[in-house]
Amino acid sequence: MIVGVPKEIKSNENRVAMTPAGVMELTRKKHTVYIQTDAGEGSGFADYEYESAGAVILPTIESVYAIAEMIVKVKEPIESEYALIRPHHLLFTYFHFASYQPLTQAMIASKATCLAYETVEMPDRSLPLLIPMSEVAGRMAIQEGAKYLEKPVKGRGILLGGVPGVPPGKVLILGGGIVGTQAAKMAAGLGALVTILDVNLQRLRYLSDIMPNNVITMHSNEYNIRQLVVNHDLIVGAVLIPGAKAPRLITRDMLKMMRPGTVLVDVAVDQGGCIETCYPTTHDNPTYIVDDVVHYCVANMPGAVPYTSTIALTNATLPYVTLLADKGWKQACKQRSDLKLGLNIINGQVVYKGVADAFQLPLEEVNRFL
Repeated sequence: MIVGVPKEIKSNENRVAMTPAGVMELTRKKHTVYIQTDAGEGSGFADYEYESAGAVILPTIESVYAIAEMIVKVKEPIESEYALIRPHHLLFTYFHFASYQPLTQAMIASKATCLAYETVEMPDRSLPLLIPMSEVAGRMAIQEGAKYLEKPVKGRGILLGGVPGVPPGKVLILGGGIVGTQAAKMAAGLGALVTILDVNLQRLRYLSDIMPNNVITMHSNEYNIRQLVVNHDLIVGAVLIPGAKAPRLITRDMLKMMRPGTVLVDVAVDQGGCIETCYPTTHDNPTYIVDDVVHYCVANMPGAVPYTSTIALTNATLPYVTLLADKGWKQACKQRSDLKLGLNIINGQVVYKGVADAFQLPLEEVNRFL
């Protein structure tokens, strides 16, 4: 198969969809890999490293799309890429369709096959291609939240770990999944007092067993959230419903209950956000203030640490990329039920329920296309 890896062009997105090691695995199996010039530069991988691994370097994004059968990316295509996508293309990337209707409509119009990293799902409900970036984003949520709690950037002026004689800061985490767990580990390691909310009692029991004593768990409901937002310094939104919009857990009126300088980090912003007042921001302008509350809502948080993120992501995606290249997407999805769940749009038809529900679109049966 002919595989194309374009340079990411979303604002401050420095990750790349494939490392030289991944290229070597594909070329060893006689697949052809085309990499756009400087695609790996932001992650620390030079063109000559890709060439040494067997890739062919192409000068423009247009040339990559023109020749490739499978396009492997990190982030969803942006508007300037829409016209480059053709019906014969298989696109394998993070799409998060349910949060952005124009992208959904553009991919429907393209008639390409869109296979989303974030909805590939194992029988145990785990999301193998979302986990590595969720791990990065969860840890970064505390790193960034701690920074924006500083007074010069309009935070409360809180040191999360405190010092002898001064109590530590308080962190509230909405969601006990991968993001929430990693955020809790980081916050607890800094010495903060941490509360994790989740609706799954089994998950809360597990977290209660593995977390240190400065982490407590509570059932997630509106009453508890309203009680807790009053006195927590950093609130992390870490809720995910695979392929669907995130539920709104923090409403606009709750901001009035928070202390000035409280920091909100909505990791779910690329799925529509679980905080009503959040909208996507960039690494150039990561924060804004509503009702004296600092909002950090960068939609591609792992893009700020691209070396770590690129390697972590491609460790997870490469087995799937290899299978798709070896078998073709139809045979690969027949063979692997987890990969089949990644199919969101095929030949202009929506085949993933969360996307159809988000925009009241017709839902086609995926097996009709296999």
